[in-house]
Amino acid sequence: MTLQVLWFVLWGTLWAVYFMLDGFDFGAGMLRNFLARDETERGLALAAIGPVWNGNEVWLITAGGATFAAFPVVYASMFSFLYLPLLLILFSLIVRGVSIEFRNKSEGRRWRSFWDWALCVSSFTAPLVLGLGFGNIFEGLAMTSSGYSGGFWPLFNPYGLLTAALFIVLFLQHGALWLEFRTGGELARRSRSLASVLWFIVMGVAVLFLVATAFSTKLYDNYLARPAWLLVPLLAVLSLAAVKLFHSMERALPAFAASCGTVLLVVATALVGLFPNLIPSSLDPAASLTAFNSSSGPYTLRLMTIVALIFVPIVIVYQFLVYRFFRAKLTKADAGEGY
Repeated sequence: MTLQVLWFVLWGTLWAVYFMLDGFDFGAGMLRNFLARDETERGLALAAIGPVWNGNEVWLITAGGATFAAFPVVYASMFSFLYLPLLLILFSLIVRGVSIEFRNKSEGRRWRSFWDWALCVSSFTAPLVLGLGFGNIFEGLAMTSSGYSGGFWPLFNPYGLLTAALFIVLFLQHGALWLEFRTGGELARRSRSLASVLWFIVMGVAVLFLVATAFSTKLYDNYLARPAWLLVPLLAVLSLAAVKLFHSMERALPAFAASCGTVLLVVATALVGLFPNLIPSSLDPAASLTAFNSSSGPYTLRLMTIVALIFVPIVIVYQFLVYRFFRAKLTKADAGEGY
């Protein structure tokens, strides 16, 4: 395995882990205003994500840093071609963080309502734009050797919107399962009921996405060339089925773990089909940015590999300890913990 291939795998893994972790607090943020019926339940829903949301975003920073260092041409191109979408994601993440931290700084009803809706909207906007971005990358951007000629609004094409819908419903299900696992009482019951409905919606959108992918992208070419890789989407389907199985058995933690696996494997399915491209061109295949023509030099990649071997395990241990510390079910007393 060459260093370019290794870093393509690491790059994809970082994005997959980010979506797995930040996905459930995006989902919980979108659902909170609709599932929580009183101030106590709103506090519990916020306490379910309050201790972990900022740690989850470490993986986004790591994925962005890996893109900058390992594939600088891709990083520069993204901030040239997709500057406005990336700016929208940044603003959404800022508003989400501020809303979580500012919400309980005042007892005023309008103050809290404003930040509650700011959390809801920002938690929706970020996965919407991320889904649009990745959907258009899967489809291929309008690039030539002279650069990108597509603009912003063409990103809102049917396949891009379908990919965004898949991101949103996956995260909604992920968030509902997290709230069911972490909270109790009526809030957990409503989260459980919604998660049951969302499973069928996720399945329907996923089927539409798979069909549309065959017509709109070249992601299936790698699978046709190497059928053994079909194991990855098969595992994604089995993982989604496991969500339903464990959920019907009222086993919240295994159902949430299966949802984590579903998110990871859905991203892996797309990345296997994308390889070796990072940003394919829909106009000229020679203009595509790949793991081989956009990477840093061997010395930088070797140095980054050493750094990753040292620091990524530290991040994993840190997050494991955080989740272990906050693993207990939330009670009404936790609703006023300052989140």
